[in-house]
Order: sequence, then C-alpha cells, then structure tokens
Amino acid sequence: MKKTALITGGSRGIGFGIAKALANEGYNLAINGVRDEEGAAEALDELRQLGAEVLYCQGNIAVESDREAIVEKAYSVFGQINVLVNNAGIAPRQRLDILETTIENYQEVVKTNMEGPFFLTQAIAKRMAHAKENNHAFDAAIIFVTSISATVASINRGEYCISKAGLAMTNLLFAVRMAEYNIPVFEIRPGIIATDMTSKVQEKYDNLFQSGIALQPRWGTPEDVGKAVASLTRGDFPYSTGQVIGVDGGMLIDRL
Repeated sequence: MKKTALITGGSRGIGFGIAKALANEGYNLAINGVRDEEGAAEALDELRQLGAEVLYCQGNIAVESDREAIVEKAYSVFGQINVLVNNAGIAPRQRLDILETTIENYQEVVKTNMEGPFFLTQAIAKRMAHAKENNHAFDAAIIFVTSISATVASINRGEYCISKAGLAMTNLLFAVRMAEYNIPVFEIRPGIIATDMTSKVQEKYDNLFQSGIALQPRWGTPEDVGKAVASLTRGDFPYSTGQVIGVDGGMLIDRL
C-alpha cells in the first residue's frame, strides 16, 4: 500500500512545494485548503501528473467541524495517514503595532496557526498511535512548519510571532507524547520564502538580502522546504525526533 500524506495548505506556496516533493517520493496526497476544489484544480492536476493519487479536503483548520471533516474524508478514501504536515497558516489581516492590534486580529491568527494544528494533530496522532499498536511496521511522522518568527520578534505582527512560537512548543510536546509509539515529530522553520504571503513585501526583503540578512543571499523557495520535508519522511533523521530543521539560508546564525 502506498503511503499517504496529509498536507494542510497544500495547494499553494510552501505547502505546494511540500506536496510536489512528497508526490515525487511516491506518496498519495490528501491536500487541504480553504479554496473550493475548482480554485485549486490547477495545482491538484499538477500533483496528479507527478503520479500521486490526490484527494482534496476543503476546510478551515481553525474550525472544529472542518477539522473533523478533513480527517474523516482522508481516512475514508486512503485508510491511513502516514505523514501529517501542518503547514497552513495566515498572516494578520492588518500589520499593526502590538500597542494597536485588535482582539479580532489576534484571535484569527492564533486559531488558524496554533489552535487548529494542535487539535488536528491530536486527532490524527490518536489514529497513528492506534495503527502502530496494531501493526509495529506502520510508518508515520508528524511535521510542523513554523517560521523564523518563532524566535525573531516583529512588533508589527506580534500575533503571528506568538502563534509560531506556540507551534514550536507544540512540536516538542507531540515529540514527547508520540515517542512511546516510535513516531517522530519534527519542526521545519523556514526563513524568507518566496510565496503569495511575502510577495507584498518583496522590495523590503530584496533590500535586506542585498544588505546581508542571510548568509545565502537569495530568497528561499517552496522547493527548498519541500526537500527538507521529503528527507524527514524518508527517515534520513532516525534519531532526531523533536528537532528543528532551519530552512533560512543561514539567516539566524549569530555573527560579529
């Protein structure tokens, strides 16, 4: 039986880069997104052309009933999920200073970026644990895609930083909890990646790259992140559960 990966936010940006990488690794794909299936059709077709069986699971991970529907649909079609990639996330609708941001801004970002992945992982981790108890050969992994904003403070989008810092702790918590089942859990921490989200501030980051913000002076790509995820799912890091894999071009290395 081919392995199956569920990727939230998998039809665009970083998630799509991850989906392509896992399609090339031979996975069937359950792709989650908030757009209707017609809106994601081009991306889904591209994944199918790579040889993957692709199921689209529309839903907002911030909504409990949507999370339940996503999980039920994926399991009803594929029977199992071997890899969960918690990638979906949003930026605040308004970039506001932390002295000015609103409860609405804060709650929307935290529910999508932290609460949603936590409870989606809870639901799927239970099923993974049950599968492992019944079949020790069952292979599984959980991956959280966070951001350098988990440790780098941006006061004009504090809610985003808080959500990513919380997700980094979520990685550690599930790594501890799933260890008894020999199911590894990892965090991928991207830097400045060229996506729809960052296109609005391209000039700002172009200038920062020119001034040396990263050791590798270029934008990261969704494909860079996808390669890291593929390596983790292959089992290339068999003794590293709970660890953080930086995909940031050396941006966070302290320098004198």
